[in-house]
Amino acid sequence: MPYKVKLEAFEGPLDLLLFLIKKSEVDVYDIPVADITKQYLEYIEIIQLLDIEAASDFILMAATLMRIKAQMLLPKPEIEDVDEIDDPRQELVYRLLEYKRFKDIAIGLAEREKEAKLVFPRGHFKFEHKNFDAKIIDTSNVTLFDLVAAFKKIVETRQKVSVHWVEEINVTLEEQVAFVMNAVEKKGEIEFTQLFNKKHDRTVMIVTFIAILELMKQQKIKAIQTETFGQIIIKRVNG
Repeated sequence: MPYKVKLEAFEGPLDLLLFLIKKSEVDVYDIPVADITKQYLEYIEIIQLLDIEAASDFILMAATLMRIKAQMLLPKPEIEDVDEIDDPRQELVYRLLEYKRFKDIAIGLAEREKEAKLVFPRGHFKFEHKNFDAKIIDTSNVTLFDLVAAFKKIVETRQKVSVHWVEEINVTLEEQVAFVMNAVEKKGEIEFTQLFNKKHDRTVMIVTFIAILELMKQQKIKAIQTETFGQIIIKRVNG
């Protein structure tokens, strides 16, 4: 696969874990390791399919989850004081809470930076309204893993087809970037699923998904959801 996704501003393995915990509506202090590990491995399949540059970091986290799962399956020693038994999840929970705390601080600082841009010292009257909405107000609340989750559903529906013709697929990232931009510009906004034709080969689907990520990184489009884990809408960023 010649197309490699660079995460950069996107999320990493701990973000995926937090995403799955939130999606499963479970307590971070009582993670159902078996279920979360199963889901994590399913997402890694998509991540490897996309050839994401940091895939090895996700695999390392998967190995950590599997180790914890194995430890929890081991018979526990008969100890009167239950509190003395170490929970294999404890270290992971600590890492998650610390990561989330620093991430929340970073988000808070970013919000304060945006607010600071709206403050002008006395005597400063220069104000260009043209790019105000695009740069100050960001309604995008969709993470990389929301997109991966939506893409995962599309891939799974295509996998049901057991018979297919093998043919060479000639598609470039540039072509799919143009395709996505054209589709968005025609309607102003479009459902994420509508960017993937039922007749598309898996290779075309993968390159299309990478094209969406590339356009988001370039801030030419943004993805929004009206409700948590709801339908994803792709919109053009005006500017």
